[in-house]
Amino acid sequence: MATLEQNLQEMLQGAVEDLGCELWGIECQRAGRFMTVRLFIDKEGGVTVDDCADVSRQVSAILDVEDPIADKYNLEVSSPGLDRPLFTLSQFERYIGQDISVHLRIPVMERRKWQGKLERIENDVIILIVDGQEQVLVFGNIQKANVVAKF
Repeated sequence: MATLEQNLQEMLQGAVEDLGCELWGIECQRAGRFMTVRLFIDKEGGVTVDDCADVSRQVSAILDVEDPIADKYNLEVSSPGLDRPLFTLSQFERYIGQDISVHLRIPVMERRKWQGKLERIENDVIILIVDGQEQVLVFGNIQKANVVAKF
């Protein structure tokens, strides 16, 4: 069964691409009776406030017609930022050699939080270098992952 995020991704991807942006990912967070639907968009050269406004208008119209969310929700559209979340294996591949932070659904070696250099990807497994050691993490066990911004 597909998650709400997956359904929204399929429903909205084409409309976002028609506006010249990439639908980087979607997060849905519930707070009581309300939900926040957060869309991350990206494009070559960076995302502007006008890009976010255009995507927000288009997505709002689609969501009004399709009505895929039963509860009241707030829609947010933004750039992924410097500490961008990673949603797909292809996004992880773009950041090989960089530091990432990973939160797991099920602990590995009694830890749910890992941070290290993304060494490589093999099938559906990511390999991080943590304290000089390789750590193998299954993609399906990743709840949340972000690029660690360097300043």
